[in-house]
Amino acid sequence: MMLVLQNVLGAEDVARLRDGLATAAWADGRATAGAAARAVKNNLQAPGADRAIQALEDFAEAALQRHPLFEIAARPRRLSRLLFSRYEPGMTYGRHTDDALMGADALRTDLAFTLFLSPPADYDGGELTIDSALGEQAIKLEPGDAILYPAGTIHFVAPVTRGVRLACVGWIQSLVADAAQREILFDLSIARTRLSQANAPAEEVLRLDKTVSNLLRMWARP
Repeated sequence: MMLVLQNVLGAEDVARLRDGLATAAWADGRATAGAAARAVKNNLQAPGADRAIQALEDFAEAALQRHPLFEIAARPRRLSRLLFSRYEPGMTYGRHTDDALMGADALRTDLAFTLFLSPPADYDGGELTIDSALGEQAIKLEPGDAILYPAGTIHFVAPVTRGVRLACVGWIQSLVADAAQREILFDLSIARTRLSQANAPAEEVLRLDKTVSNLLRMWARP
C-alpha cells in the first residue's frame, strides 16, 4: 500500500527545516547507501553527526508521529535515523531496492517514506518513481507532504534538471510485518473513525475496536 500523508508539516515547519539546512555541510550521499545502491546513488546528505541536524531530524520525526494516518498505516515499532537529502542539477538516485536490514541493530525495513521539502515549481525532474502493479508511479508532492510506501519495491529518484530538491527520508520497522495484514488493519481503523464521526451506535464502534485489537494480538510481533 502506498499512502500520501498530507500536511505532515505546516508552512512554518517547512521553513524551519529549510532554514536549518541552509547552512548544512552537505556530504556525498553514497556513504549511507547499501553495496548495491551505492553504484547508482548521486546526491548529497546532511551530516548526521551534527547536533543541529539531529535536532531537525527529531523535529521532523515528531511531526510524522503526530500525523493521524501514520500510526494506523505503519503500526511503527522502530524508525531509522532520518536523512536529509539534496539533489542539484544532474543528480539522481537510480533504480534500486532498499536493504532489508539497516544499522547495527538490524532494523527491518518494512516501509519507507519521503517527506518533501521543496515546492514542485522550484525544480524540474526529481520525481520519486515507484514500480507497482500498475506500472511506474511518479510522485512529486507539495512541501510538507509525505509518501509512505513499501521499502521492498524497486524505486528511483529521477534526475534533477533544474533547481534543488530537498527531502527527508527514513525507514520503518512495523509491528505487523505482513503488508496485507497492515492494510486490513488500516481499512478497519478508517471505517471505525468514519462510523464514530457519523454518530453510529456506540456498540457497533466498540465491536470494530474489538476486531482491530484482536487482529493486532494475532499479528503484531513486538
